[in-house]
Amino acid sequence: MEHPHPHYISVKLREMSQLFNSMDPSPFVEKDLDDDAEEFIVSWAQEFSFDAPIRLRIYLEQWPAEDPKELIKTAIHNHFAHRAEITDLGFKRLLKQGRTSLFVGLAFLSVCLILSKLLLSRQSGTWATIAREGLTIAGWVAMWRPMETYLYDWWPLRRRSRVYAKLSHAPVEVIRKEKAENRVDSEPE
Repeated sequence: MEHPHPHYISVKLREMSQLFNSMDPSPFVEKDLDDDAEEFIVSWAQEFSFDAPIRLRIYLEQWPAEDPKELIKTAIHNHFAHRAEITDLGFKRLLKQGRTSLFVGLAFLSVCLILSKLLLSRQSGTWATIAREGLTIAGWVAMWRPMETYLYDWWPLRRRSRVYAKLSHAPVEVIRKEKAENRVDSEPE
């Protein structure tokens, strides 16, 4: 079986702290990623097909005293694993809300159709027709939300959860990036 070449997502930072949310008091391994850094990584990951392998490269200009490779790798994996869990919980809540909406919608639709049939089926005239059609339309409008939930709302959550899960296991490389102005490219004359 031939493995496709991985897609690389490169993040260039001045220092390691730019990767993390400065308002989060947790230690680095448990810290949230900076919102902009997370959105950058996730938006690139969503560009590739789900089956395509991805690798994350973090370029650091200012290298800390202790080697940050394992710390950054663990922090990124923990962050995205946590996001996947939260997104999965959101998905379960959405389905629960969808079930509740479905039962409420079906009950309301039934009441509207029964009222229309019992009270207005033998009535003729413009107002009876308007009332009958109004009850039917109101009943079906009550089904809008459950139908929207079960037909459309769950897709983005599932996709995002899959992307987070994929990023929680993606290989992470941390690379020391030399500043261009610190390098001497020419020799003295």
